[in-house]
Amino acid sequence: MTVDAEALKSGIDTSAAQAALFVSSEKLPDEAVRIQGPDFNRPFELQQLLDSYARIGFQAAGLSRAIEVIDKMRAWRLSDEPLTGDESEEEADPAYRARTSCHILLGYTSNLISSGLREIIRFLVQHKYVTGICTTAGGIEEDLIKCLGPTYLTPQGSFDQSGADLRKRGLNRIGNLIVPNDNYCKFEDWVNPILDQLVVEQGQGAKWSPSKVIERLGREIDDESSVLYWAAKNNIPVFCPALTDGSLGDMIFCHSFKSDTPLVIDIVEDIRRLNYSSMRAKKAGTVILGGGVCKHQILNSFLYRNGADYSVYINTGQEFDGSDSGARPDEAISWGKLRAGSETVKVFADATLIFPLVVAATWAKSHWQKQAESKTNGHTTQSSA
Repeated sequence: MTVDAEALKSGIDTSAAQAALFVSSEKLPDEAVRIQGPDFNRPFELQQLLDSYARIGFQAAGLSRAIEVIDKMRAWRLSDEPLTGDESEEEADPAYRARTSCHILLGYTSNLISSGLREIIRFLVQHKYVTGICTTAGGIEEDLIKCLGPTYLTPQGSFDQSGADLRKRGLNRIGNLIVPNDNYCKFEDWVNPILDQLVVEQGQGAKWSPSKVIERLGREIDDESSVLYWAAKNNIPVFCPALTDGSLGDMIFCHSFKSDTPLVIDIVEDIRRLNYSSMRAKKAGTVILGGGVCKHQILNSFLYRNGADYSVYINTGQEFDGSDSGARPDEAISWGKLRAGSETVKVFADATLIFPLVVAATWAKSHWQKQAESKTNGHTTQSSA
């Protein structure tokens, strides 16, 4: 017996149930994106794969949106904006407008420098693709320590390692990474003479802020594998509001007992420097990997210009506990840290999975296209000559 026949026999009207089950669909616009994954039955190049993320859904759509937003902030120039008539003579100059780009602040937590994202961040700084950096103490010291000794992966990349056993063996664990304690001993031997010299120069009138100390460390390390080396070389400021929250802080603490005059580091100078740089920006954007102090410090600097124009967050934080780390861009809009109508996205994912793909599809893609064009033009010039 059919359902309808059974319902009729029981005297039940099924029309209301059918209406609930089969609500008529509204026709979606022709431009609506259809969900469709990549077809691996045909050869795929990386760019085709990345393009397909826009149609996969869930966090893949977030990845695609992150690529879109970064490309917009990366490519923006003041010359893209119409003249209003209120510009100064310099601001109206076409050459000035063509070279004035978006002020891009990159934020990341220390664990990401411990990971292989360090090399990707170094690429961005080496080629001046970001304007400034804000990170945590580990984001400073781990970059320097890697110049003195390697970081290793645990066996099979397992997070299940005995802390007590590692402690006996002088091995420190960061997730599924291992840092030999000897690396920190090497770091202490390297950094102490520099701290000595900073104190000497302080006595001669030098004033130190976290970013100035970091710049000095970048110059002293003299190692092209270092993010801080390239930041110092390219005059890209690196801000670290919690500079003492790590091994470097331990070194500064111990050093303070060895010196008649302890090293003084002025954090007020840096907050003035960071906030003022954001206030002056014609256009401002940020890419923040992880959360915590670097995320909040960057966003707070944009408050003084009524918010940033672009933002990309990549982290695994959730907002149910009210944490700033887990907060979505819309919360920052409520504070005036991002502008209403700004281009924003939060990708809920581990940055080590997502950020290499994002950079491959944006800065790296543009970088290698320019390299290829340069070679082609150079070859053409040589041929014509």
